[in-house]
Amino acid sequence: MTLYRPLTLVAAIALLGGCATIPKPLEGTYTDVSTASAAQGSASGTRVRWGGEIIKTEPGPQETCFYLLSRPLDSQARPVLRSTGESQGRFVACREGFYDPEVFTRGRELTVTGTLHGTVSQKVGSYDYAYPRVEADVVYLWPKRVVVRYPSYYDPFWGPGFYNPWGYGPWADPFWGRPRVIVVRPSPPPAPPAH
Repeated sequence: MTLYRPLTLVAAIALLGGCATIPKPLEGTYTDVSTASAAQGSASGTRVRWGGEIIKTEPGPQETCFYLLSRPLDSQARPVLRSTGESQGRFVACREGFYDPEVFTRGRELTVTGTLHGTVSQKVGSYDYAYPRVEADVVYLWPKRVVVRYPSYYDPFWGPGFYNPWGYGPWADPFWGRPRVIVVRPSPPPAPPAH
């Protein structure tokens, strides 16, 4: 195996990372307001771009409201993964029309743009929670993330469970370039027959 394969992979990842852009419907300039400060009602009328994980979707007669667990947005305006980002509170985004709760299901990632318009009080358990309300003009449902599993490499000389995303090379194997020594032990002689 040559060294070109891992170098090509690294170059391709760097190139794709540099091409990360915000989807057209989410582009624009927005005020950086947190959900906590918006819950106090001081930011009403401000244009925001917020995102998060859907808690529930409630269609009404004129509009659909999305209750979201807010997450910071990455360079594409997509909510960061739960494991890498802390919640920034909750908010509700409402948009005219019907959005199917079977499509906009709990746990899906959503980014919205719109104008802050006061708060909505809802129970979270026994607690009255003030959700900042966004009158959304864009509701962007992100495709489900694809889980990528890299091939792992097991080296009996390194130890069990050694994870290596590349699977070969001098960075993967401390014995790279050295001949392997395999010890073959003969099987024990058969036991003598019983008399």
